Amino acid sequence: MKVLVAGATGVIGRQLVPLLKAVGHEVVTLSRSPGADVAVDALDRDATVKAVRRVAPDAVVHLLTAIPQAIDPRKMDQEFALTNRLRTEGTRNLIEAAPDARFVAQGLAYAYQPAPGLADEDAPLWHDAPKVYTPVVAALDSLERQVTEVGGLVLRFGHLTGPGSVYAKDGSTTQSVLAGKLPIVGDGGSVLSFTDSHDAATAVVSALDRNVSGVLNIVDDTPVRMAEWLPRYAAQLGAPKPKHVPAFLARMLVGAFGVAYMTRLRGADNSRARLQLNWRPRHTSFLNDEA
Repeated sequence: MKVLVAGATGVIGRQLVPLLKAVGHEVVTLSRSPGADVAVDALDRDATVKAVRRVAPDAVVHLLTAIPQAIDPRKMDQEFALTNRLRTEGTRNLIEAAPDARFVAQGLAYAYQPAPGLADEDAPLWHDAPKVYTPVVAALDSLERQVTEVGGLVLRFGHLTGPGSVYAKDGSTTQSVLAGKLPIVGDGGSVLSFTDSHDAATAVVSALDRNVSGVLNIVDDTPVRMAEWLPRYAAQLGAPKPKHVPAFLARMLVGAFGVAYMTRLRGADNSRARLQLNWRPRHTSFLNDEA
């Protein structure tokens, strides 16, 4: 199968490309980077349509993002503006360029409406999120709608770990923990579902081999509350014990979404992906992996 990987230089793409080649797929990479097989800006409709039609892929894997390594939660709408366009306009351009191709796209498993318990794929996304996050959710909605309308599959990944991620040794979150700058906010009630980048890549490979459409959560087996995860991760790193900061004080420093990120995120359930893709995460728990 000829597979076009859009976003091949990202955290998942770097794991995915060699894996696809190893199992026998012909891989064509698409990126703005000069080293890509197809060096094009996916937001340039005419150039993208022309270039992708020339490739004529059997499948398109859409991993395009432009997320900063360190994010200011008070400016999510600004810092995700380009990624939001890639999820809306970029998706539309790729589908127009390869309307008959099999589509697999990257979504998020931590944009669910806060509620008790783990979210399955029928749970609603967080449409009434703090204002700076609503454009992110709207862009995810657009991506999912476009991809599923053409019979494609959106893989909702959790908090990505592995090389190049914010949880890598040189990643921004790890560095914040090491510096003692990431506190437990309020009750630390957010539930985190992680996804190792290699597990994300194996899910994509499985998705290409199966006629599955819709959306699936691709997350590890061990969701964990922020209040539990952060102290344990700090201990594993040999970092200072995280401080506790009241939510009202944190709001002044990181805004409403910063507080919500630390206190209200909902974890995700991976049962459907296990059943429909016959997929299993090799990294079943971020904390155990890092121990």
